[in-house]
Amino acid sequence: FMDLLVKVYPEGKMSKHFGDLKVGEEVQFKGPFLKFPYQANQFKEIGCIAGGTGITPMLQVIEEVLRNKDDKTKVKLVFANVNPEDILLKDEIDALASANPDRFSVFYVLNNPPSGLMAMFNSWTGGVGYVNEAICKEHLPAPSDDNKVFVCGPPPMMAAISGDKAPDKSQGDLSGILAGMGYTKGQVYKF
Repeated sequence: FMDLLVKVYPEGKMSKHFGDLKVGEEVQFKGPFLKFPYQANQFKEIGCIAGGTGITPMLQVIEEVLRNKDDKTKVKLVFANVNPEDILLKDEIDALASANPDRFSVFYVLNNPPSGLMAMFNSWTGGVGYVNEAICKEHLPAPSDDNKVFVCGPPPMMAAISGDKAPDKSQGDLSGILAGMGYTKGQVYKF
């Protein structure tokens, strides 16, 4: 058994295919493929910066950490989206934060927070605009070999936060906001 989250993009090749499937139709695929071999208590703190559908590997890390009550690792998630309705799995993420207040926190960032009448019924307390250095300083663990920061999101976000992976899909050089804050290549992992 597994959960599959699919956000259908009108121009997407695979997401559109998945979106067009009918209940009962089957699809073959490979995996899972281990990207980062996490071990309990490997880090004091883990920071996660996710943009849009980049939440998927982050949620796997978060659930793996929180599933093990002997794992004392603290996890901090910064989750960026364009609009409130774009926040995937918000109820599930909020439930994890409520159930694990000493081990997991989440900070949402929106390009377009609720405004007008929507703002009257939904007072936005998250960040506005893009993930920036101030947000990273406040909501991520400090640069340290005891901590790790995971990053996954659209190419412009990756470029701004950490630099993208190399053409051969290796981690590539660290650049962007995290490099400017003093994180090293070994302290950051790009999904």
